[in-house]
Amino acid sequence: MDTINIVLCGLGGQGILFMTKVLAQAGLDKGFRVMGAETHGMAQRGGSVVSHLRFGEVENSLVKTDSALYLLALEESEGYRNLPFVSNGGRMYINTESKDFPKGEIREYLEKKEILCRGLQAGRIAEELGGPLSSNLALLGYFAALEQNPVLAEEMRSTIERISPERFREINLRIFDAGVDRAGEEKPK
Repeated sequence: MDTINIVLCGLGGQGILFMTKVLAQAGLDKGFRVMGAETHGMAQRGGSVVSHLRFGEVENSLVKTDSALYLLALEESEGYRNLPFVSNGGRMYINTESKDFPKGEIREYLEKKEILCRGLQAGRIAEELGGPLSSNLALLGYFAALEQNPVLAEEMRSTIERISPERFREINLRIFDAGVDRAGEEKPK
């Protein structure tokens, strides 16, 4: 397996570490070598949270600049801030409500590096389903359904079912499934 680098980012309390745990555990369950690292910053006060996750034969846990195939951001500004990690031809998945997405000033950069940028109103999906703090799972489902990941959407769903606290299990699965469904609406037939 080639090395796959993923950077996940957002603000404290948005569920970056739970997303990382889902991806890492699902990868481990498939027998992949997985390494990761988190930087919390002022997470407890809504500050930046960045998580690095690496699948494959890797020696360390940090993703180098210009080497992440995927960036998942639960907050648009945090996605832009972590853009230098994304490699040429990489992909960004961002929770955004913005009508001007991606921002005009970075479109040229994205085009030059051939980075595909997808936005999802993950927060709105989670809120409509009664789990306003679970936008992380909507974005994760969306990402899982659109990409050829080392871990399939069904495997991530199974991991979510297994590791979610019982009182959140049903809502977590519903929101993840809604993200998968939204991706299905956008996929070319």
